[in-house]
Amino acid sequence: MIEIKNVHKWFGANHVLRGVDLEIQKGETLVIIGRSGCGKSVLLKHIIAILEPDEGDIRIDGRSMFAMTPGEQDEFRLRLGMLFQGAALFDSLNVRENVGFSLYEHTKLAEETISARVKEKLGLVGLSGIEDLMPSSLSGGMKKRVGLARAICSEPEIILYDEPTTGLDPINADVINDLILRMQAKLKVTSIVVTHDMTSAYKVGNRIAMLYEGKIIGLGTPDEIRSSRNPVIRQFITGSANGPITNGTKKETENI
Repeated sequence: MIEIKNVHKWFGANHVLRGVDLEIQKGETLVIIGRSGCGKSVLLKHIIAILEPDEGDIRIDGRSMFAMTPGEQDEFRLRLGMLFQGAALFDSLNVRENVGFSLYEHTKLAEETISARVKEKLGLVGLSGIEDLMPSSLSGGMKKRVGLARAICSEPEIILYDEPTTGLDPINADVINDLILRMQAKLKVTSIVVTHDMTSAYKVGNRIAMLYEGKIIGLGTPDEIRSSRNPVIRQFITGSANGPITNGTKKETENI
């Protein structure tokens, strides 16, 4: 369903993505793991065409996101939902307005139709009856779930999750993991989950890909990644300070 072909991205002299090749199959949940700052979120922003690659292409159902006009991109984005890191709710809007935002902005649906859709999606994430609350009155876990309700409100075919469990305690993190699984089972969506939380990666992923130094260096089922002999993958999934991955912090502490 999604083809990422030889994608390169520079930010000044920083070559973040260095030829990423990846295919995501329809209906699967692909988890992308890697260290903080390795380009995982940058890759997601390319998939929804917030960023454009300096080289390479991304195709969804065979169509390049970057061959579209801006208007076509906006229309196409209604097929995609995204849970942003930190939920990224609008502080000045209540929960109903946040969840229904894309429908208010990009469709001509009646107010009552949007309100009914918002109520339904909040129910799916276990937050019925909070439509009139403001984001400031929500806990971190509730904000994540409201963000997920917003991501699915347009009934997308593809959902992108950017660090969905970051900042949550283990119980709330597992609530989000269960919701990701439920969305895949109930809505039959294709999902891409970016995370460095291996507990989450093993639970929700059909396949796991590791991004390192701008490229995908490993791809497989959770069991295949767990048993990988690649020393970089092994160091990352075990969380070891010792290994081939450059660790500036470790070098600094050695000098103390």
